[in-house]
This record gives sequence, structure tokens and C-alpha cells, in this order.
Amino acid sequence: MQMLYDSESFVVVHMVPDAGDDDAAVSDVPQLARHGFEIVDKRSGKEVYLDGSWAEMFQQIILDWQRNTPTQEEVEDTLDSYAGLAQNPVLVH
Repeated sequence: MQMLYDSESFVVVHMVPDAGDDDAAVSDVPQLARHGFEIVDKRSGKEVYLDGSWAEMFQQIILDWQRNTPTQEEVEDTLDSYAGLAQNPVLVH
């Protein structure tokens, strides 16, 4: 897990599967190692998890941000567009 962004309004975390997970090595069932992104909207207290093609599209946005260094407002506007997908309330474990 890697924190990518943290502001007053949003948190973005990149979830990376553990390649060295011992339990996965013991299993005879092949498992697909997939990454994803969790976007938390602190304003609403909800989160959305992006995986599969959604994660790949979001990864392209992040790569573009690394090349072009957007303003915080541009980043927040992009994250706000994903916040509309957030349906899951954030729960503290």
C-alpha cells in the first residue's frame, strides 16, 4: 500500500499486491495479482476502489500528472469527478 495523495478533501492510496505473500505461494490455485486505487472523499466520508480497467485509466492520469505537474486545483477537480462513484462509507477497523 502506498499513499499517493493526501489533502483536506481527498486521500489516494495505491494498493499493490504482495508478491512475497507466503499464503499465496502455498495455494495451488493460481491467483491474479492486481493493483488498484482507493480514493477517499473526506468531505462525504465515502470511498471508491478502482481496479481492472478503471485502475489502468487512473494510472494513466497519474503518469500524466508526473509528466506535467498539475496544480492542486486540477488534481482536486479530477478526484472530485471520481468522488461521484464513491458509495462505500469509510469504516475504521
